[in-house]
Amino acid sequence: MESDSKIISSFYLQDELNPDIWYIPNEEYMGDREGQNYKLRPEIRERLLKLSELFIDYLDVDFFIHDVLFIGSLVGYNWSEFSDFDIHVVMDMSEAGKNQELYEELFRLKKTVFNASHDIRIKGYETELYVEDLNKGRVSTGVYSVMNNKWVKSPEKENFKIDTKKIKDKAEQWMDIIDEAIEMAKNEDLDDAIKIVKKYKDKLRKYRTCGLKKEGEFSYENLVFKFLRRNGYISKLENFKNKIADKKLSLEQENFE
Repeated sequence: MESDSKIISSFYLQDELNPDIWYIPNEEYMGDREGQNYKLRPEIRERLLKLSELFIDYLDVDFFIHDVLFIGSLVGYNWSEFSDFDIHVVMDMSEAGKNQELYEELFRLKKTVFNASHDIRIKGYETELYVEDLNKGRVSTGVYSVMNNKWVKSPEKENFKIDTKKIKDKAEQWMDIIDEAIEMAKNEDLDDAIKIVKKYKDKLRKYRTCGLKKEGEFSYENLVFKFLRRNGYISKLENFKNKIADKKLSLEQENFE
């Protein structure tokens, strides 16, 4: 588990975009570190395109691909050692017609299996691929089209101050909630235990989403969520669900001799 101070320090903004991933092609802009002056390094773009093709082949559906987007902290000034490559393959889910919800669930499952089955790292950073619906909005300080090799939304370096105590206090509250949820679930049968875990995962997701909609990536709700992900508490909740499912679905070997 990472130390609190290390996690908090990862929230501070950098002076430039990650130089292993981005470069400034025009010498006249070398002294200007504004986001729109950066381009994705060609070798990085090539690797991301190949990775997205692998993911699209795995999805195995006849949907038109509108774009392949690179979003998240590596597309902004808030990158750190905890960052990863968030790659979104953009499709119009309305193409599925009345089967839209079915396809959305299919893509969620395939995304989970694909990301769990592959450990592909670029410049030391993990990669995560998703399907994004063309008709739904997103919250990100920067958005780069890997397909078209240009900015959809260039990042801006914001004036940003961190209230360390507020983040730690809120995170500790959620850590207590997660610990209590796990203790409750231990005494329930399989279905009820999984429902308890899902209930609190949904609460945490809604907490983060509310902050993103209200104040964006630098909202305290989003920072608290990232704190919990980086200190292992979100994994703790998910791992418990998997562990209890494995335990309760297993049968002890019987001795017939």
